[in-house]
Amino acid sequence: MEKSSLDAMRSGEWMNGFTEEIGRALAECEERCFRLNSLPPSERAARADIIRGLFGRIGERFIVHSPFHCDFGTNIHVGENFVGNFNLTILDEARVTIGDNVFIGPNTSLCTVTHAFHADQRNAGIMRSLPITIGDDVWIAAGVTVLPGVSIGRGAIIGAGSVVVRDIPAGVLAVGNPCKVVRPITDSDRVVPVG
Repeated sequence: MEKSSLDAMRSGEWMNGFTEEIGRALAECEERCFRLNSLPPSERAARADIIRGLFGRIGERFIVHSPFHCDFGTNIHVGENFVGNFNLTILDEARVTIGDNVFIGPNTSLCTVTHAFHADQRNAGIMRSLPITIGDDVWIAAGVTVLPGVSIGRGAIIGAGSVVVRDIPAGVLAVGNPCKVVRPITDSDRVVPVG
């Protein structure tokens, strides 16, 4: 049985991304994102319905601020208590798995897709996609870019402006371009809230 172009896209193999099937799915998702981003924040139920129909899976409790953009939506799988801040972009050509209690700051991009280096191949639509996995209790600060194939371990914090090009282990603070582990998160990082 021959793979659909959407299945080929999710396989991690180099393939032609300029197919009618992929084009239709991209256009449908763009329409859904447009409808979501056109609704005011006060239309919580309507916004939640669009997100539930757009994502492959999402928990009961979530906040997704507008504008939000994704390529397909169906490849996004999110746990409970998710916060996606303003201008979150998820290029979900491959699966994007986001755990429970994940906070993602504004102007952040999760990119599963890469294009061929040679211009003739790139112009012909040759691309591949690799999954992204974000563990439970992760905080990704503002302006972060996460590249294809990356996993971020449970409880990690990714500092603002970082470009995550390789896996980040659990329980660490990582920052920079390229993003590197700075130190573990320890009990000395606990704060005492006022009141």
